[in-house]
Amino acid sequence: MPFSNSSELGPSFLLASIPGLEAAQGWLAIPLCSAYVLAVLANGAVLLVVRAEPGLHAPMYCFLCMLAAIDLALATATVPRVLSFYWFGSREISFPACLLQMFLIHALSAVESAVLLAMAVDRYVAICHPLRHAAVLTCGATAKIGLLAVARGVLFFLPLPLLLLPLPFCGSRVLSHSFCLHQDVMNLACANTTPSVVYGLTAILLVMGLDAVLICLSYLLILKAVLRLAAWRERLKVFSTCIAHICVVLAFYVPLIGLSVVHRFGKDLAPLVHIVMGNIYILVPAVLNPIIYGVRTKQIRRRILSLI
Repeated sequence: MPFSNSSELGPSFLLASIPGLEAAQGWLAIPLCSAYVLAVLANGAVLLVVRAEPGLHAPMYCFLCMLAAIDLALATATVPRVLSFYWFGSREISFPACLLQMFLIHALSAVESAVLLAMAVDRYVAICHPLRHAAVLTCGATAKIGLLAVARGVLFFLPLPLLLLPLPFCGSRVLSHSFCLHQDVMNLACANTTPSVVYGLTAILLVMGLDAVLICLSYLLILKAVLRLAAWRERLKVFSTCIAHICVVLAFYVPLIGLSVVHRFGKDLAPLVHIVMGNIYILVPAVLNPIIYGVRTKQIRRRILSLI
């Protein structure tokens, strides 16, 4: 029977449990909670260190602060709800709450992708046009880039929940993940979802896809400039300034691509694969990003060690 998605304020969907391990979910939530706590502490430490250290008040570290804030928001929008399910059995999630969570996940991912692109452009200008770096990437320009990234994420992904709002839902109410994603919710609708499919794919390609292409182009230009240097030691020294950003880009795009592939072509895969890939997509960047920059940046590493 169809169930209401607009007139009811009660539960509408069921979050996915770990198949065959329902009785042990309370214990399995401990590493998930540990990873979330680590992400909160690490990203919070980066925000505090960059704010307190005058030498880090530069565009690259302003972007790093944006990245930390986005990771905190993305993890907080999903993990506490998952933990409440694993520990307290609160499996049902209302339709409005599901749409809000879905919008936050996709919009924040789009903002993070834009910030990663801005960081790639920052590296390109710093290496290929060092004399113009301070003039091009000022504090004002950095703030405008952050606002544009947020506006783009909201404008592109706000239509996703609006397209799902009028659809009727029937049959199974069980999601594939422990949180709400657009394609996951859309697959439960018992109506024509072609507009949602087309718009969702278009938004992903125009936002994350285009950002990935521009990031690759930036690094091709950087590599071209680095190879012009005569000494290998100088080449390695210059390119080493990009290592942290490359690792952060991989930590974001590899889980994103993996989750997209699982959704598009993994219908016959075990449900556990969907759950694990979803958790990796949410938590891996939030945990790894501050660790990568903490290891690669002496000022951040020293300040964090002094705080500890």
